Amino acid sequence: MKTVAATEAKNRFGALIDDAQREPVVIRRQDRDVAVVLSMADYQRLRAGNAQAFLDLRKAVAAEAAAAGLTDEKLDEILRADRA
Repeated sequence: MKTVAATEAKNRFGALIDDAQREPVVIRRQDRDVAVVLSMADYQRLRAGNAQAFLDLRKAVAAEAAAAGLTDEKLDEILRADRA
């Protein structure tokens, strides 16, 4: 992964965007990584992966709850009691 100083990123923004089409570019300021510039394709892939990970987790939790006997009716009862 390429790394550039914040000042260089500012001065060469067009080139930075071009570089990000090939690989993510880390922006450093005062010896710290502060940002990453990546292509839209990489960004969308990350977002899709996070959404899928969430859906997988939700499915696993629902299966575990069902195996433990939690039904929609029991969940409604618990939520009603919690609101009281």
